[in-house]
Amino acid sequence: MKNILELSRQEKIQIIENPNTSKETLAILATDVDSYVRCEVARNSNKSTETLAVLATDEDSGVRYCVAYNPNTSTETLDVLATYENSNVRRWVALHPNTSQETLEILATDKDSDVRRYVALHTNTSQETLKLLATDENSYVRCCVAENPNATEMIRRLVLMTDEEHS
Repeated sequence: MKNILELSRQEKIQIIENPNTSKETLAILATDVDSYVRCEVARNSNKSTETLAVLATDEDSGVRYCVAYNPNTSTETLDVLATYENSNVRRWVALHPNTSQETLEILATDKDSDVRRYVALHTNTSQETLKLLATDENSYVRCCVAENPNATEMIRRLVLMTDEEHS
């Protein structure tokens, strides 16, 4: 039998997309030289959290992006992804439902306003972090704070006061 890593890209993708493919097989394909194949493994909902954790440290930012996008990515893996330079990866971390309050607090000071905007919208974002973002220099970030269902009346007033100062 042919080694799984010696198959064509198309054959590997068919294996990855098969719902009966084992976690062990997916773990092997996660080591493939082709970043597209590794990204497809990261998108697969049947792989183990260990495989996602390994792919989160992949040299290719596209693979890390796919890990951040996967709904099964663990909080611990998202913590790692939140530190990467690629803003697209950090954006998906800020949007991910499993992202912890601690990581959202760190991302609230991100240089990328879209990352901060997604933190402002996240339902796991703490009141303290929402308060910080309510005075953000970016009006879209402040608007997202006001839209957050967890924002208190006091936080919404802080957004309005900050808006008035920037007008």
